[in-house]
Amino acid sequence: MANQGAKKRKEENARHMEKLRRLIIACNVIYVLVRMLIFHSTFTWKHWIGLVFTSLAYAIPYQQLAAMAKPTYGDDGDLIDGGFDMSTGGICGYLHDIIYITSFVQVMSILSGKFWYTYLVIPAFGAYKSSGFIKGFLSQGSQGDVEDEKTRKKREKMEKKASRGKIVKTRAR
Repeated sequence: MANQGAKKRKEENARHMEKLRRLIIACNVIYVLVRMLIFHSTFTWKHWIGLVFTSLAYAIPYQQLAAMAKPTYGDDGDLIDGGFDMSTGGICGYLHDIIYITSFVQVMSILSGKFWYTYLVIPAFGAYKSSGFIKGFLSQGSQGDVEDEKTRKKREKMEKKASRGKIVKTRAR
């Protein structure tokens, strides 16, 4: 079969998206049942805002993942591409992390409102990842580092070698 890999990826992506959908629905059902029905006396407007916020925190990454997992079909209806591989890292992994952190925060916020601080992990990780990118731009102009003896000698040797002209050997015919 010509497109077996694309068919397999399409099926894997469909199963994966179904698992994510079940996770989101389960967390929302648990939150509504426990927080709204059992602990209804302590349910305030802040909890409504939390429910709306977590719903958005689920919806945005889920829609992006669904668009990535969507298969591509040709004009004749044949499967061309099975969609993006959901097991890879990068942005796909970060979107999964947001969904998992949101599910943790939503379920654990039933016990205590302090679990909302867990969301600070997301911008902290973003700052950590971007700090390496920013350092790359800032460190190019700084030459204040102290050089040890071995590095200095190696640098001088390389400079000396580079300053000499390149000798091109030719064969006499």
